[in-house]
Amino acid sequence: MITKADYETLRKILLENSGHALGVDKEYLVDRRLGPVATSLGLENVAQLVNLLRISADRRIIKLVCAAMTTNESLFFRDHRPFQLLRNQLLPELMERRRDTRRIRIWSAAASTGQEAYSIAITVAEMPRLADWTVEIVGTDYSPEVVERAKQGIFNHFEVQRGLPVTHLVKYFRQVDEGFQINDRLRQSVTFREGNLLEDFQHLGPFDLVFCRNVLIYFGPDGRRDVLNRLSRVLTDDGYLFLGSSETALGLTERFSSIPGMATTLFQKTAAAHARTPRADAAKEPRAGLSIRAS
Repeated sequence: MITKADYETLRKILLENSGHALGVDKEYLVDRRLGPVATSLGLENVAQLVNLLRISADRRIIKLVCAAMTTNESLFFRDHRPFQLLRNQLLPELMERRRDTRRIRIWSAAASTGQEAYSIAITVAEMPRLADWTVEIVGTDYSPEVVERAKQGIFNHFEVQRGLPVTHLVKYFRQVDEGFQINDRLRQSVTFREGNLLEDFQHLGPFDLVFCRNVLIYFGPDGRRDVLNRLSRVLTDDGYLFLGSSETALGLTERFSSIPGMATTLFQKTAAAHARTPRADAAKEPRAGLSIRAS
């Protein structure tokens, strides 16, 4: 078990570099997750890893540590309700507002291994009305290893059994040696890239829909407020923000408000946050993300 001083050093590194506010008494978690990182670097234990971090500003090692401490829990169509709203209400509303340009942009801001972004892509593909629309989907995550996995679009038998309807598995996946791979058309429709929510991400936007679910729970109050305020700058004035089931923007920022009668995890920008973000379909140059055509 690492010392209290080592633990506090790690807490500071995680908070400053990834926003992760590691709670007290999580030494067991540190040992379990960082032990393999220490071994991969030729070190004997986590204590030596912490000492290396104290004397070195090697960004690669810091990123390895932060990525190892990140929980990459993800599943297809997680919580169901957001994807029902996406298909039945939000996308139809945006289609009405964007009928002149026929272009919609969506960001999965904590994409992990890709299940959320691919769930969005499947939802779009299941809507024939979007057949001649351009829907750009961007997925970002802190960990480069996780991003590479998402790009491959390969999921094992356990992963495809978590939230993915059998009909979608048959329609959009093919069996490979490692499990099941999403078909080329949908895989190429999502652009995955590294992204740290603590860093500037305005170059990615603007977006009509942002999914930032189940990541802010790992941030402290100040970190949550900062990310939410900056999300408001890349979300269009009439766009939508999805947070996780145990997350909220209320009480943290005046830039977002909940929508009466809708899911408590769905937010829109307040009037005070308007007028500074252009519409996502107003961009004249192509941005990150490929178009997806519904089948």
